[in-house]
Amino acid sequence: MKSAVFLSPKFVLGPGSVVDKYYYNIDFPRGHIALKSFNAEVVDEAGNSVPLHETYLHHWIFARYYKRRGATNPDHNGPRELEKSDYILVRNSGICQKNSLGQYYGLGSETRGTATFVPDPYGIEVGNPAEIPAGYEEGWLLNVHAIDTRGVEDKLGCTECRCDLYNVTKDQYDRPLRPDYKGGLYCCYDYTQCRLREGFESAERRGLYLRYTVKWLDWDEFIVPVKIYIFDVTDTWKRLENSTGQNAEHECHVEYEVESCRASGMANNGCTDTKRVSLIMPTGGSVIYGVAHQHSGGTGSTLYGEGGRVICSSIPTYGEGKEAGNEAGYIVGMSSCYPRPGSVKINDGETLILESNYSSTQRHTGVMGLFYILVADELPKPSIHIPLSKSVNQV
Repeated sequence: MKSAVFLSPKFVLGPGSVVDKYYYNIDFPRGHIALKSFNAEVVDEAGNSVPLHETYLHHWIFARYYKRRGATNPDHNGPRELEKSDYILVRNSGICQKNSLGQYYGLGSETRGTATFVPDPYGIEVGNPAEIPAGYEEGWLLNVHAIDTRGVEDKLGCTECRCDLYNVTKDQYDRPLRPDYKGGLYCCYDYTQCRLREGFESAERRGLYLRYTVKWLDWDEFIVPVKIYIFDVTDTWKRLENSTGQNAEHECHVEYEVESCRASGMANNGCTDTKRVSLIMPTGGSVIYGVAHQHSGGTGSTLYGEGGRVICSSIPTYGEGKEAGNEAGYIVGMSSCYPRPGSVKINDGETLILESNYSSTQRHTGVMGLFYILVADELPKPSIHIPLSKSVNQV
């Protein structure tokens, strides 16, 4: 197993400020490899872990692309650069479309406490020269979205990107927001500012990094490839004409709002907001790994197969202290599923139900209900042709 630790380019934050940067051609292991795990956290210039109550890590995303040889790297101005002819976004196998949720990896506040390891003999295959178009090379894109909540009037409101706290009425492309849009990604884009509490003596701006650790193996015939699927509880999809449902138009909205149970008159349901969506899995296989992504207020998410069987249930862990990795009131981990290989299968064209639960004792804006699974087309086959080095390692 190989392992390397990398730092993103430096980004600078002051109290209440936001970065939402896209870094192209980021440092990453090269060659034909099997990715085994990916962990990340925000650190300061001295390498110290920065707690969420100072810098809230809304999300980080790693996406894969092919770049035409000789093409210049884009500026840090978003995913739209990948729409140009010099770039080809290499999406995961999921059913979301356009620029939505095409990443290979991505987490948020839960990143320090969430297991991402892909069990043996499986791996996420990248860098296969047979798949890279002639004249292109593989590259990796990092998106970091972080909010400095030092000195702000309302920490939860800032991390939930409430538009009134950011004094925002237009999105980052200068388009007016819907009148009923109260908060979310369209209000906390790069260079926006969350309201500071009155009388706060501003702290210094500081340089920060995303420190990420990648583990991988050189690819060989004994590694079984897995496909990445990301499902979104906000997916509004429709079948195409003359389609069985496996061919469909998907629009993944990524975020949604949870109304307060008191405002909605739903307090008698235990103040739990449950959102569900029915989705069709185009190509099935054996589930090797699963994990959900939720925001503060989340109480868990479950992916069901036909007949109501549980494919994976992922539950958040909330911190109880002040130190990095255990911050009170924040989701600091999501439980991961590691089914015994072959024990949890999804059939081709199977209808799945994704359910996302949030506490609705108060309103939440810009929440997410994503589910990430790894699926193998095949199970490992016993082989008598085991290399000597491998047989020695197994003794």
